[in-house]
Amino acid sequence: MQTDTRREATVPARQRLVWQVLSTALTSVVQTPRPARVLDCGGGSGSFAVPLAQLGADVTVVDISVDALATLHRRAVEAGVAERVRPVQGDVEALIDVVPLNGFDLVLAHGILEEVEHILPTFEAIAASVRPGGLLSVLVGNPVAVVLARALSGDLAAALAELRSLGSDDTRPSPAGIAALCRAGGLTIEQTHGVGVFSELVPGSALDAPGAAEALADLEAESAVQAPFSEIASRVHTLARRPR
Repeated sequence: MQTDTRREATVPARQRLVWQVLSTALTSVVQTPRPARVLDCGGGSGSFAVPLAQLGADVTVVDISVDALATLHRRAVEAGVAERVRPVQGDVEALIDVVPLNGFDLVLAHGILEEVEHILPTFEAIAASVRPGGLLSVLVGNPVAVVLARALSGDLAAALAELRSLGSDDTRPSPAGIAALCRAGGLTIEQTHGVGVFSELVPGSALDAPGAAEALADLEAESAVQAPFSEIASRVHTLARRPR
């Protein structure tokens, strides 16, 4: 029990819900006797790679930043899992040049699709790295939440501009767009949930009250899959499986 607590503690608090999904997903794709093979696209300093390696996975992290990969290596050494973490310096948009097709049980694409210039070919390459029966985990920002954030900050003109741009800007990945890409790529969506439904809205001072942090965590967990709350989350997490 202590080991599991330490592993979860290495994941940033705002990503705990995603971590719970990933740790369960990892268990579902293990093909004994070999360790699960995980690919983290743009995984940088290893906020998920290192905890997944602690659970026994062999994790390949592809990132364009040499500095981020250096931080990843240091964290992996400190956690005692350096032999399970493989840093690869490379561009995710050229993923097919650095990793094998159909080679991974679990593939992470968290926040990376917002950074690439060509979403469709990048997504197709990422999806192609998932083996039959394997899982793809995608985390993207939610443009609906941007409209709310602009309005709540008092910038109504910006909120209106963001609202009018919804659905018209195909350079930014949206949760609906990711779902469509998954279906087009032959992947079956198993889970979709909101991340950061209330945490982006609650003032920091409110968390000083006794029990407030725990209440916020429960609020996030229970609202993550309940409409309309999940639809206004700051980010949306999608878990999709490639059929065998």
